[in-house]
Amino acid sequence: MANGQTPRSRRLASPIREFIATQSSGAVVLLAATVAALVWANSPWPDSYDEFWHTELAIRLGDAELSLDIREWVNDGLMALFFFVVGLEIRREFDMGELRERSRVATPVLAALGGMIIPALLYLAVNAGDSAVHGWAIVMGTDTAFALGVLALAGKRASPRTRTFVLTAVIVDDVVALTIIAIAYSEDVSLAALGVAVTLFGVVLVLKHSGVRHGVPYFIVGSGIWLATLISGVHATLAGIALGLIASAFPPSREDLERVGAVWRLFREQPVPEYARTASRTLTTAISPNERLQHLFHPWVNYLIVPLFALANAGLVINGDVLREAATSPITLGIVLGLVVGKPIGIVGVTWLASRFGFPLTVPWPQLIGAGTVGGVGFTVSLLIAGIAFEGHQLDDAKLGILAASLIATVLSLLVFRLIARLPGRARTAGEDRLAAPIVDLADPVDPEVDHIRGPADGRVTLVEYGDFECPYCGRAEPALRELTHAFGDDLTFVFRHLPLTDVHEHAQLAAEAAEAAGKQGRFWELHDLLLTHQDALTYPDLLRHAEDLGLDVDRFARDLSSRHFALRVTRDVESAEQSGVAGTPTFFVNGQRHHGRYDLESLRAAITRELGANRSQPRDPGP
Repeated sequence: MANGQTPRSRRLASPIREFIATQSSGAVVLLAATVAALVWANSPWPDSYDEFWHTELAIRLGDAELSLDIREWVNDGLMALFFFVVGLEIRREFDMGELRERSRVATPVLAALGGMIIPALLYLAVNAGDSAVHGWAIVMGTDTAFALGVLALAGKRASPRTRTFVLTAVIVDDVVALTIIAIAYSEDVSLAALGVAVTLFGVVLVLKHSGVRHGVPYFIVGSGIWLATLISGVHATLAGIALGLIASAFPPSREDLERVGAVWRLFREQPVPEYARTASRTLTTAISPNERLQHLFHPWVNYLIVPLFALANAGLVINGDVLREAATSPITLGIVLGLVVGKPIGIVGVTWLASRFGFPLTVPWPQLIGAGTVGGVGFTVSLLIAGIAFEGHQLDDAKLGILAASLIATVLSLLVFRLIARLPGRARTAGEDRLAAPIVDLADPVDPEVDHIRGPADGRVTLVEYGDFECPYCGRAEPALRELTHAFGDDLTFVFRHLPLTDVHEHAQLAAEAAEAAGKQGRFWELHDLLLTHQDALTYPDLLRHAEDLGLDVDRFARDLSSRHFALRVTRDVESAEQSGVAGTPTFFVNGQRHHGRYDLESLRAAITRELGANRSQPRDPGP
């Protein structure tokens, strides 16, 4: 019951939550790979580490040959896929996520820029007049996997707003870091090869606008873009993020979902290979390219490519001489100072300045400090830039600085969040009165004059369900919903809206209109509960029997039902569901925000409790 849903299309978990979950668990694999690299480099055979990663690996076709060592294949090749996924997430956030409302992201974007500029300035100050000044961009990035892993370790001490803030900042970091790599760390650029890359990118745009959905043409042209970018002298990972940014994200349309249902029914009637292929293609195209590609590549990137990158780049010999040299190395000191001190100062300081000019906060001040310290966990992009900027002893000093800074920032972040949890209530919520309102996913606000409400009309938390009386998952969720309305009393407003899935439930529309007919006689909720309890009895005679059991005026009920008078009322709910991007039943919204994941009693109770906590300082709206 907890995860089931009758779909209008296949309902994936929230992309942003799936992204965070995968990144957090991927941090464990990344940490293991980092430790393995250090153990390997400090084993009795330390030379084997560099010898292996410097092994040449060539692809030859006739007289043409592409030869790179294994580390270059990882850094320039596989990491292009990493940045491709980054590009996908950036585009998804612009299309459907936090970045879709540009005005509300100004503060975290400015904070992210401050969290890049201040560390870079500190690094430049430490390394002024030295050739190592070339590594100034090392301190600008934050590692997505490790940062979200730290927030996972912080648990409930780090609020959901903080996770969103950190993810937004990391996205900005990645965009700026890739731009810097392309501009500041590209040498001897071949304009001819770069022109070929741009031309091939235009071919990808033509394929997209021509409606080509098959992945093979994109893979072939995308490989050509990567190769041309590599030859041009611009870092090849730029090709990955550019391709990711053009993969649009969107919820499935009603027409697509109805087509999926029709093709599926055709296959059920005639299960032949031709209809199986048609059904498979139709199901695939109902989901946006962005979500399909993230679902395909995200696990590979986080569980294989990024850990492999760490294994190839994090290894360095650590002994007394190395530590003594690093302790006085401007490179190491500049990196540690930039990431551990510069990141929180830049993030918090620029946010404070932005707030002076009227920009709203997105997290309370204490949580912002925690987010700033998390920003100091720089690893993947930092190592990538270090490998481009330095070599030899300078590279070792940079690696040691990155590892030390990431470790210090991790410990410091956990301490900060622990201290935040122990602050008095007023100090812990400082700045909440200036927080930007959360993005509302529910397109049609609750109207007490029209909507069906169980409980008070002015509860501190409003729980909206889009349901279908023939949906088995709605029936299983109903006992939990009734228990919640009883447990939270006057704090919870429960709203039921119709979403009859007529393509899969033949009696759902009639049952919805019957509930409205009962509502006309003041008995909506009684029939609502009865229909969900007897989902196998929703035919016209069954509905008349239910009306009689409830003591309704059966003749009036039958006339209203036969007249289809309430069909428009049901259509209103269906249209609001479509505008809100609802893909199946049951779908829940808590205070206007979509509830993702499990919807059992404990999960919904936790979501409602979080909202009550977030609203505890706000006065109750007395209503009209």
